[in-house]
Amino acid sequence: MTSTHQPWPFSWIARTHRALVFGRRARVLAGALAPLIPAEARSVLDIGCGDGTIAGLLAERRPELAIEGVEVIPRPTCRVPCRAFDGAKLPFPDQSIDVCLFVDVLHHTTDVTQLLREAARVSRGCVLLKDHLSENLFDHATLRAMDWVGNRPYGVTLTYNYQSLGEWREHFASCGLRATEISTALALYPLPFSWIFGRRLHFVARLAKG
Repeated sequence: MTSTHQPWPFSWIARTHRALVFGRRARVLAGALAPLIPAEARSVLDIGCGDGTIAGLLAERRPELAIEGVEVIPRPTCRVPCRAFDGAKLPFPDQSIDVCLFVDVLHHTTDVTQLLREAARVSRGCVLLKDHLSENLFDHATLRAMDWVGNRPYGVTLTYNYQSLGEWREHFASCGLRATEISTALALYPLPFSWIFGRRLHFVARLAKG
């Protein structure tokens, strides 16, 4: 949920983050995710779509796709059609959407498998995921700092629920999913910031059912 009247220093942090990070991140992620959407797909559900920036960029790259989103508190300015949901149960029938998408959503939950299992239920094709990898204490501390700067000014719930690659694979399997593609080659930050905030902390994955 975004506050329209943020106290200093949150207002300054939010403006700085948007100016230096937000636009580049959205473009890089849209560029990485668009090729992972199968050619035959026609519908995409962006779960936790925020303001719809990434979904809108995906629609520009893949104009044949009908993209909609769900949010706990939909924003009136969302760039794609968005409906409200309770954060736990997706308001769609089984196998009704070609592709379900998460972008930096699951690490904000207390149980990453709850929504992931819902996405597997709703999807008839695959699930796309962008999230973080935390393999050690330094990774965890870096991700906490990034999360705070990027989300605290907007009042986003911060659970810091980061997973290692091994833990992610266990979650995928428990939800009836398997990773067919995983990539950590995401140039989200320019040098020298990528040396600290890039590394292998970010990944995108395509998850197939079964």
